[in-house]
Amino acid sequence: MATELNSKNFPVLSYVLDRLPSFTGKSSSTPTSSSSDGDRPPSKSDPSSSSSHSIEIVTQMPHLAHPDVLASMTNAIADVAQTRSVLRTLGPRPDHETVDKARVRLVEIDASLSESFEEIALSANDKDVAEKEQKRRETVDQEKTWYNSILKLNELHESYQKLLKEAEERLVRIYESAEKNAAAVAEEEAKEVEFNEEVVSILQQASAKPLDRVDLSGRKLKLLPEAFGRIQGLLVLNLYNNQLEAIPDSIAGLQSLLELDLSTNFLETLPDSIGLLSKLKILNVSCNKLATLPDSICHCRSLVVLDASYNNLTYLPTNIGFELMNLEKLLIHLNKIRSLPTSIGEMRSLRYLDAHFNELNGLPNSFGNLTNLEYLNLSSNFSDLQDLPASFGDLISLQELDLSNNQIHSLPDAFGTLVNLTKLNLDQNPLVVPPEDVVKQGVGAVKMYMGKRWVSMLEEEEKLANMKDEMDQTDADWLTRTTSKLKTYVTEVSEYLGTNSPRDPFLDQQL
Repeated sequence: MATELNSKNFPVLSYVLDRLPSFTGKSSSTPTSSSSDGDRPPSKSDPSSSSSHSIEIVTQMPHLAHPDVLASMTNAIADVAQTRSVLRTLGPRPDHETVDKARVRLVEIDASLSESFEEIALSANDKDVAEKEQKRRETVDQEKTWYNSILKLNELHESYQKLLKEAEERLVRIYESAEKNAAAVAEEEAKEVEFNEEVVSILQQASAKPLDRVDLSGRKLKLLPEAFGRIQGLLVLNLYNNQLEAIPDSIAGLQSLLELDLSTNFLETLPDSIGLLSKLKILNVSCNKLATLPDSICHCRSLVVLDASYNNLTYLPTNIGFELMNLEKLLIHLNKIRSLPTSIGEMRSLRYLDAHFNELNGLPNSFGNLTNLEYLNLSSNFSDLQDLPASFGDLISLQELDLSNNQIHSLPDAFGTLVNLTKLNLDQNPLVVPPEDVVKQGVGAVKMYMGKRWVSMLEEEEKLANMKDEMDQTDADWLTRTTSKLKTYVTEVSEYLGTNSPRDPFLDQQL
């Protein structure tokens, strides 16, 4: 039958179509014209050449047997299956001779019809001739319909052959894509096995002799074994750029750990046990998905550097400043922090603070206690940051300050006392104090302007205080004079009334 596929020409398509349900009906016992259709899947009890073809093709292309690949291919040839079903209903493709005869016969019929039209025109009044020609036309039309159906069926089969070729090419592309994906997955699995072997190797080494440094960065690790918490003497653990979603509680066992790098992972939380790393000096948890830092992190009192940038933090632990007294560098930029805790003023060792790209709406008054702070970046808090605390002028060690991209209208009055400030960025602020022309002249001009303004304010306050003192002294002198006059008046009245007259006790009271 013409719809039968040649497995040599269409190997993949034949394999996939053989796995589709038969279009010939459920009963195979009923004799039909399709009983000889080699396109129907062979029955299990009657193995045919298609069975050997299936084995051969799967041997050559093993991924064909994968359910997902087969499902994809089945969807991709829905048009082929539908067309095949239609053609099996219409019948086999007519041979070349039959098609040629049909074309010739159609030409003859058209010519015959033209002659009959002329005869009808000449004998228009002859009723018998007209009826005879009408019957002849009906017969010819039926014959013409038959020959047209032969040509149409031939065209359908021809289109079907083109469709088969395109479908085969489409299936080959699907297979090649699946093969590449499978190779990539296999490579990833091989790497994972290799990395897991590396982890096992590290743990085995640690059990034999102490390790002071472990670097597993960029290994695409998804899990850190609990056994890592039992590595004695470990000083540095680098887990940068992996796929870790959690850190085991057993990490608390790394009592000697000095540096821990957990940056660029998928961490959403840190274990509370991290607070037991009492010797930890450097902690990097940047580029994760942390929404909070555990309160227990405050117990890492040896911390000198804490990097929690590029996360989803909205606040810092309340007591972080009271506990992390040795912290010198704090990086919390690119988060969503709205305010800093009051305790941050207790970080007397802090030298470097980067809090840009947050949502800070101000700083606590205790911020001025950071007298060792040398670098401060508060830029790009945008409309949230509008003013700075009055204690800002107490940051006497400050050397670099970035306040750009905020909504600050006025610098603190004591800003001019920042004598060590050498770099200042005030861009993109609606500043009124100092005025724009002063800002353009640089940090020196700003400090001088704010310093003079501060001195003028102090002088004005002193002048007002002196005036108040003078007024207070004048009021005191007036009260003394008035009291003296009143006492004299009372004495004179008493003498006038006479010594024998009864005295009123009220007049004897001291004024």
